[in-house]
Amino acid sequence: MVVMTMIKVSVLVPIYNVERFLPECLDSLVGQTLKEIEIICINDGSTDGSLDVIKRYAKEDVRIKIIDKVNSGYGDSMNKGLVEAKGKYVGIVEPDDFIEKNAFELMYELAKENDVEVVKANFYEYKTAKQIDTHKSELFLKKEVGKVIDPRKCRHIFYQQPSIWSAIYKRDFLEKNQIQFLPSAGASYQDAGFNFKVFATARKVYYLDDAFLHYRCDNPNSSVKSDGKVYAVKEEYDEVEKYLEERGLMREFGSTLAIVRMGGYIWNMRRLTKKAALEFSKVVKRDYERYKKAGYLETEGLEADAAFIVNNLVVRNPDKFIRMRFWYELNDKTRTKLLRAYKKIVKRDERKKNG
Repeated sequence: MVVMTMIKVSVLVPIYNVERFLPECLDSLVGQTLKEIEIICINDGSTDGSLDVIKRYAKEDVRIKIIDKVNSGYGDSMNKGLVEAKGKYVGIVEPDDFIEKNAFELMYELAKENDVEVVKANFYEYKTAKQIDTHKSELFLKKEVGKVIDPRKCRHIFYQQPSIWSAIYKRDFLEKNQIQFLPSAGASYQDAGFNFKVFATARKVYYLDDAFLHYRCDNPNSSVKSDGKVYAVKEEYDEVEKYLEERGLMREFGSTLAIVRMGGYIWNMRRLTKKAALEFSKVVKRDYERYKKAGYLETEGLEADAAFIVNNLVVRNPDKFIRMRFWYELNDKTRTKLLRAYKKIVKRDERKKNG
């Protein structure tokens, strides 16, 4: 039995119908070399044997806490976990993933040593069928790794996959900045909003090149693979915009949010059926024109692929965009040609605007 005088890291595990993968996840957590952790398992109304698995592990390890509730969605589960967390830092591990056993010890020591609000690492993409890691992420610029970074000055991280589970976050930093998840029932992609809020308010972040978490990218039941929730991405970024507005941060991060939102919209359209994608293209056009009018696509956005795609394809010819399936499937030569054409359009529009 582990007796703790102080909880260093609270690990949140949001659970819904993952009986198949849950033991591997929990084994990786109870075996952490950092013993002063609590493992908060939030069961979101699972209808399989997930709750029984959690209870079995909790009998063997007092560090496992169980929150059992009716199904209300990922965001609400995570918020309930944040309320219960007692650790100095908070980590997240999805129940169909697993993590290296020295992960939280290394990240915690780096966080303590550098007195930072966030420590973020790379991660592995893991294929269940082959039981191997197939890819290691490269989230950070080499010049940013191994030092304390201010995200306001190094915004590269905003344009990367959120991967909120490859990091730890100082709990009082989250509380001070009221960083929570969008709790809408049935919503999804709340990692995007959480990630943006974190890096828009953090001032001291430490990136490391190591990868600890094994992200299972071939789970057929993953919500990312669902064709539903057509407008969840928009709702998520609406919430981020509201958060920034309330804190007077929209002027500073408006351009960054505009491009991140457009990138999220493109990703969303790529996964939808043609009918749903055409319907969603109306949302894309409205928000693009709104941001353009506000001037948020006049700086960072001009050099971003997302601005080009939305302006030249989604707004002007959504049918063509959908047929292409999509920009990322074009070869480098075609992409370069299209980007050059876009930049000419930008310069022409600027000349017209300036008379």
